[in-house]
Amino acid sequence: MTAELVRGQNHPLDRTRVEIRIAADGPVLAGVTLGDEQGRLSGAEAVAHPGAPRRAGVEVPSGPAAVQRIAVDLGVLPGAVHRVSVLLALPGGPGAPRGFGAAAAPSVAVTTPDGILLAGYTVTGLGPESALVAVELYRRQGAWRIRAVGQGYAGGLAELLRDQGLPGAAELAARIEEATGTGRAPAVAAPDPSAAPDPVPAVRPERPAPGPTAFAPETESLAGVPDAPAVGLGAPPAGARLDYRHPRRPTASTAAPAPAPAPPVAAGGPDGPAAPVAGDANGWSMEERLYNQVRGMFEDLARSVAAYRSAAGFAASRLERELDEALADPRARLGGATEAARVAARDRHADLVGRARAVLDRDLAQLAAESEVVEPALPPALARWDNPVWHAYEVPRQPPMAVRLGDLHLPEAPELRIPLLVRLPLERGLWIDSGPGPYPRAGRDPEREFGRRELGSALTDAAPDEAALGRLALETAVAVAARLLAAHPPGGYAVQVLDPAGSAGPALAPLRESGALPEPPAAGARGVAAVLEALTRRVDLLQMAVRHRATEALPPELDPAEQLLIVHDFPHGFDDRALNQLRYLADEGPAVGVHLMMVADRSRAREYGPVLDPLWRALLRLTPVPDTHLADPWVGHAWTYEPPLAPRRSEVIRRVLDRVAEARRAADPQTG
Repeated sequence: MTAELVRGQNHPLDRTRVEIRIAADGPVLAGVTLGDEQGRLSGAEAVAHPGAPRRAGVEVPSGPAAVQRIAVDLGVLPGAVHRVSVLLALPGGPGAPRGFGAAAAPSVAVTTPDGILLAGYTVTGLGPESALVAVELYRRQGAWRIRAVGQGYAGGLAELLRDQGLPGAAELAARIEEATGTGRAPAVAAPDPSAAPDPVPAVRPERPAPGPTAFAPETESLAGVPDAPAVGLGAPPAGARLDYRHPRRPTASTAAPAPAPAPPVAAGGPDGPAAPVAGDANGWSMEERLYNQVRGMFEDLARSVAAYRSAAGFAASRLERELDEALADPRARLGGATEAARVAARDRHADLVGRARAVLDRDLAQLAAESEVVEPALPPALARWDNPVWHAYEVPRQPPMAVRLGDLHLPEAPELRIPLLVRLPLERGLWIDSGPGPYPRAGRDPEREFGRRELGSALTDAAPDEAALGRLALETAVAVAARLLAAHPPGGYAVQVLDPAGSAGPALAPLRESGALPEPPAAGARGVAAVLEALTRRVDLLQMAVRHRATEALPPELDPAEQLLIVHDFPHGFDDRALNQLRYLADEGPAVGVHLMMVADRSRAREYGPVLDPLWRALLRLTPVPDTHLADPWVGHAWTYEPPLAPRRSEVIRRVLDRVAEARRAADPQTG
């Protein structure tokens, strides 16, 4: 029986051997104290900490880390021990956080040794505290129970241990910090000079401080995507292997490339990386573990490519410098010395780039192997339309944590696609660009062949014309709307369409014929005004109800479903009042379940001047054809985005929409 505890709540334990798993936003120290019936400690031997990780019945990690595991065997504890308290402390040193409140709340899970969850607790409400008692296992009437404690101490470990009655608490706290090196900045191992005569500098992508980030004019930051996957800050030493069993996913090496790589070893072999497993990341459910695993794959790919690009750039700059030096000495031009220097410089350049590419290829192979096991295991909301999971699709009883809005890839690995996952409920609307952009000419680049196959006959060897782009943009909007409808329980999501010119009919056929779009698109200026007026009033009512905690006073005719408004062929048919209402819905709607999806040409929207800038900057831009317009702010990559269209001639979207409409009619017969 699993329990999600709140502070002060307790839960029985039906076994004596358990594992306590801790997940934090950054490195933490983990320890255990063994107390008597009053929780008092007999001495330093009653504390298991990184300097002394083993005590009778407990074993703790030997250093700070973001993910920790503590093994406890209650059956072999001394008889005088009645309370096992799990401690967490922030490491010291320059740049260390001053309190747990400065980061995401740490979570604690009590599991069986094989990972079955027994109880969980997220330690919230923390501020300047740098040490805390997270949970405790205590014995009462011969049975063991777990209690969520969450007691923090601003004075750190010394204050915590003093509160538990430990003599010499300050001295023991100082010894723990000295043993783990947390009182000083972490040392970085110096590179082995014998490994390579010309090491390539390591790349350590850093997350920028909050504030504006500069990007290319038509490049949008993935930081704007809610809960966008963040590139981590560290990297393991050179030659380190990805360990897919670790929830925080150590990444591929970003340090100097190793010399010629050893022959490949089968996954899971004694010298090779562990075989990848779907869902092998931290999380309370399989869906959350898969979501976090995809985020980890994004981080690993970003870091590996950043390391390779840095190494190649270093090699190119060194080659240029060495060639300049060879030409700078007139005496070296005699006797062929200059040509020999050129050949040697080019050989060194090729060697450096080759070693960097070998490391990248190794990392890409590991990520490709992981992608092969993760993709088939994804649930419908996170899966591609060609995933067989859609054949057994059933309308869910509750929304998922995220949906897939397409794929991302980099030019160094065009076949390795990372799902673009966006958390639900949507915090930003979508702008699907139907206008001409700097799109590549399909057929010229083999890396685009995948996109051409998926988009079907609309793309030819020539760049798509305006009509084809408009049709693809609307098909993309329908595919995204179908995915959002399929991700929500019956009656939990509704779609409306504004089509002032009445030109969207054929593309909307899947929504209309299935009944997922019960009302025909609103046409003309009068239809646009009526729909926008109704949605604006809805947002006003819901905001007032939430603000005054009076949701029971909402009109009974108000549809409780979240609303998605698809706006086609914008800005045709919109006056100044309609423009202001759109901006209002884009800004205020998501908080109360009203979302925008604009299908429009940004170049035409610019004709309205700066009045529309806040609107389209508030929305996440997607494109109906592959395009490099999404960027991450951590290492500066421009990612190629692939739209989430179904395979050519596939009926999967129609079948899914039919099931959505059937489930809605079954849940509410009046809608039929």
